[in-house]
Amino acid sequence: MLKVLSPLLREPLTYFLLAGGGLFALWGWFQNDTDEYRIEVTAEERARIEAQWQAQMSRKPSADEMSSLIEQFVREEIYYREALRMGLDRNDTIIRRRLAQKLTFLTEDIATAAQTNEAELRSFYQQHLERYLQPATYSFQHRYFGAERRSNSEAVAGNAVAALNKGLDPAQTGDSFMLQSAFTGRSEQEIAALFGREFAQTLTALTPGTWQGPVRSAYGWHAVMLQERSAATQRPYEAVAARVAEDHAQVSRAEANERYYETLKERYQVIEY
Repeated sequence: MLKVLSPLLREPLTYFLLAGGGLFALWGWFQNDTDEYRIEVTAEERARIEAQWQAQMSRKPSADEMSSLIEQFVREEIYYREALRMGLDRNDTIIRRRLAQKLTFLTEDIATAAQTNEAELRSFYQQHLERYLQPATYSFQHRYFGAERRSNSEAVAGNAVAALNKGLDPAQTGDSFMLQSAFTGRSEQEIAALFGREFAQTLTALTPGTWQGPVRSAYGWHAVMLQERSAATQRPYEAVAARVAEDHAQVSRAEANERYYETLKERYQVIEY
């Protein structure tokens, strides 16, 4: 081996190449180290910081405020890099979820970047007509009997139903109530928000025209007369175009995320122990 290397060791060019290679490697090491510790505050970064301030404060930052904002950005960037260097991002559930969320948002933004034409939206509308129904509405009167005032409110409400159907002074029947005694054109969802789900479900099944009950609500017991029921109707596309566009975008984002996830998942091998 020495016999082979001996001629090379006597050549000045060999030492020149070795020295040059060493210097090149050393320069690369320092260059990478320098880049790692260099923070560039570009014009674009300054514009972003200024725009964020203006959005929050409704005015441009002063020179002193801008200087402080830049210093804050530099401090945050230094802490961020040092935290990554120390591995503080590992095994942190909050950071994992936030990064996954950001990737999801990125996928959604790409999915909705292209403009959707009206033909696509009308097709989406036709495929999901049930979303754009005008719900059935109900008009009714009620008389309230509070459980806190008596122990037999249900029985009293039942007696009131019989009396009201005989036309016995309905204005004087029942306890005072915080809401109205009559409602017009309310959907089941609206009624549930006022009286509770049980009351709304019972009311929608009543036969119009007579006092019925007793019907339980979140407040107590009621004698109820369903006066009118209007059936659900289909709202035309023109009346719900804005909502159709929002729904279409939401579905597109969800589908894009699922497609992206399935593509990524194919690259991974999942092993459970």
